[in-house]
Amino acid sequence: MQNQKILILNFGGQYDQLIARRVRECKVYCEVRPYTMTISEIQEFNPIGIIFTGGPDSVYKEDSYHPAEGIFELGIPILGICYGCQLLAHHLGGSVTAAEDLNAREYGKTLTFYDTSCLLFDGLKSEGISWMSHGDYMKKIPKGFKLAAHSQKCPNVAICDEKKKLYGVQFHPEVNHTENGTSMIYNFLYKICGAVGDWTMEDYMHHCIEEIRSKVGTGKVLLALSGGVDSSVCAALFAEAIGSQLTCVFVDHGLLRKDEGDEVEAAFQKWNINLIRVNAGERFLSRLSGITEPEEKRKIIGEEFIRVFEEEGKKIGKTDYLAQGTIYPDVIESGKENAETIKSHHNVGGLPDFVDFKEIIEPLRLLFKDEVRELGRQLGLPEYMVMRQPFPGPGLAIRIIGEITEEKLAILREADYIFREEVEKITSDTKMNQYFAVLTNMKSVGVMGDGRTYDWAVALRSVETEDFMTADWSRIPYDVLDRVSRRIVNEVSHVNRVLYDITSKPPSTVEFE
Repeated sequence: MQNQKILILNFGGQYDQLIARRVRECKVYCEVRPYTMTISEIQEFNPIGIIFTGGPDSVYKEDSYHPAEGIFELGIPILGICYGCQLLAHHLGGSVTAAEDLNAREYGKTLTFYDTSCLLFDGLKSEGISWMSHGDYMKKIPKGFKLAAHSQKCPNVAICDEKKKLYGVQFHPEVNHTENGTSMIYNFLYKICGAVGDWTMEDYMHHCIEEIRSKVGTGKVLLALSGGVDSSVCAALFAEAIGSQLTCVFVDHGLLRKDEGDEVEAAFQKWNINLIRVNAGERFLSRLSGITEPEEKRKIIGEEFIRVFEEEGKKIGKTDYLAQGTIYPDVIESGKENAETIKSHHNVGGLPDFVDFKEIIEPLRLLFKDEVRELGRQLGLPEYMVMRQPFPGPGLAIRIIGEITEEKLAILREADYIFREEVEKITSDTKMNQYFAVLTNMKSVGVMGDGRTYDWAVALRSVETEDFMTADWSRIPYDVLDRVSRRIVNEVSHVNRVLYDITSKPPSTVEFE
């Protein structure tokens, strides 16, 4: 792995993943760890720099989160962000207090003035917009520190002790709202920590391949292939490493988009692996007959998927390892013991109940989604697999409102294919991150030819987002929407109305169910 690493200590901030992504974008490897890391664990990790994340707490409270005693004496450069900045002040002789009476509370976009003689702001403009989110205030800065930025409300926006390489900012440089924020992080990494930028996906790929070969030896590996980006890249990585020792079970539940099952098969023909495609569409449809409640659909599909996978696993016989496409956001969220919201993930936490393997192997567990896509390209997966849009495990089942039938699936597949085909002609000029069609549970009157119709209404959905936690609806040009609508009504039987969803998240979700 890379010799140079940045340690991100998580104090419960909402942007910890985003900080890590910005560091990785600067070609420096990093990991997010809990603030409870001991000094010996930090020394063993051997980072070239440490970043303290923000957090919802106040440093002066008795039960607030604090780093290991002695961390400031390690001689490792530290950048404290928001709550992390206040930790520097609190532990090194300054003082932090609530800002209510000081008129220094700041939230959102704030005009900020920077001292560009400070290495953190070296080469940047002396003023710009930063994203503030703090209700506490550094009343007194520690001895040896100097002020490095201020705003109209707050004189202590950033502090630094350049001799000890300790830096703190009250704002969030990792978010897009902060102008030149990535440049500030770059300055910390390269001008303060001495990074050389040795984090590349090609190196990571070679490292993973060798690690898999070493661990697996002559053993056999089983992987459940969904056709999604994560499981597909994971499968390609194992295929490259161990070839025929890998068996992929691709459960086609009959709820995929048009031609998707065939595309998954085609993508893996270049490798000498055992790919078992289980066409279980009829089985899933039978179980879903008469079911209309979304969560019940999800539960049935999940349970049936496990049953099919288990049956195939027993046919294969003894297998030594189970491979899974768990990625870093799943790991971070699942390990947020100190965060306000704790999220569990189906790929994190242990082996499935029905398997008897030596170990689970998750080679993508340190990668973000964009890095997984780049790894897929390095491995030679086709672009349609690498850039596959997020697609729910239950597939089209939750894009059909109400009961699922073969007829409805056929309608939705064609409508969805037309919409995606037309949108993909213009995606180079847009920021659309996910776009799809939904078959509503509504029929309405229409006129086609000389007669009246009473047919289904199809809804179209397209969103723009960075993290899918929030999303805005896409402003698709009217001529494109017009072309999509005309094509769907003319080319897809039993559809006489096309709607476009213009609701953002929140209040709605990206998916309809």
